[in-house]
Amino acid sequence: MRIAQIIDSLEAGGAERMAVNYANALSKKIPFSGLIVSRKEGLLLSQIDKKVSYLFVNKKKRIDFGAIFRLRKYLKKNQVEVIHAHSSSFFIAVLVKLTLPKIEIIWHDHYGISQDLSARKNVVLKFSSFFFAGIISVNSALKDWAKSYLWCSNIVYFPNFIVDAISNEKQILKGSAGKKIICVANLRPQKNHDLLIDAASLISKKFPDWTFHLLGKDFEDLYSERLKKKVKDLKLEETVFFYGSASNVSDALKQGQIAVLSSLSEGLPLAVLEYGSYKLPVVATKVGEISKIITSDKEGLLVPSNNVAEFVQAIEKLILNEKTREELALNLYNNIGLNFSENTIISDYILWLQSLITFAVKKQK
Repeated sequence: MRIAQIIDSLEAGGAERMAVNYANALSKKIPFSGLIVSRKEGLLLSQIDKKVSYLFVNKKKRIDFGAIFRLRKYLKKNQVEVIHAHSSSFFIAVLVKLTLPKIEIIWHDHYGISQDLSARKNVVLKFSSFFFAGIISVNSALKDWAKSYLWCSNIVYFPNFIVDAISNEKQILKGSAGKKIICVANLRPQKNHDLLIDAASLISKKFPDWTFHLLGKDFEDLYSERLKKKVKDLKLEETVFFYGSASNVSDALKQGQIAVLSSLSEGLPLAVLEYGSYKLPVVATKVGEISKIITSDKEGLLVPSNNVAEFVQAIEKLILNEKTREELALNLYNNIGLNFSENTIISDYILWLQSLITFAVKKQK
């Protein structure tokens, strides 16, 4: 089987990281695994395995004939059978399929605001779904939405998974050793960093040596400016630290004692999987499908969304009890190894694709 992932950019976001994860994981399993970036390269370029075939098509506008031609040439040269399109990259995949009809497209839906999908309308996506051989949804709510809205009947749920990061760069965190709380989340409103900063303000009064470390893309917008102003106004400059995008998140996680996620909405976040894989105890808001990763209070502490009192209480519980931290971290680590491993999900993925291709061949005959 010959499969190419396609994604708009290599910025350090969830969809982008999953495109890289799939390409890297498949490079160990199939004769050809490719990764195509349509619009913009970024930090994740260094995470691509050497066995993965890579193409940057440098798309400049919505319909860019030069980019379509470059993509078409690459697909033909490498005899690609399946385009695995992540998020909005489905559009260029459909345009190239119009010139190469035998190529199959699967679309991977990473939409993170899954609390209210009734307002999610996309006419271009709906039309494009007519050309999809299958759809992967990262949570059950997205799967139900796709069944009701899109013109593709073969829809599956595959959870996110993580692979070992490839990076030689070091990420040095500030603050006292052994007293670091880490959050990996791009600076977007749905991640609700306000809750995290409010919690830091309260915790710093009782535990002044404990510090908060925020890793994730800084879009340098009004949200980002407001967060930094809030930190300054609350005099938390030596408690809350912003690092922006990090090419070596794993190095940061190795330095942490507690990991948190304060989101208002989520799908199935890679961050929580990463926390668990590095044996960190987790405090997170109970949104999206986080409860499918942290299935009980023996694997982590889940609190209601936007509830600063319970969020603080959960963090303080872990600060005060190292044994509890160790137990939660180990249980989560074991759960992730059992249910969210690369090998398990990639094996299921390949079987699913083989059934799609077999069906498509029969249909063409």
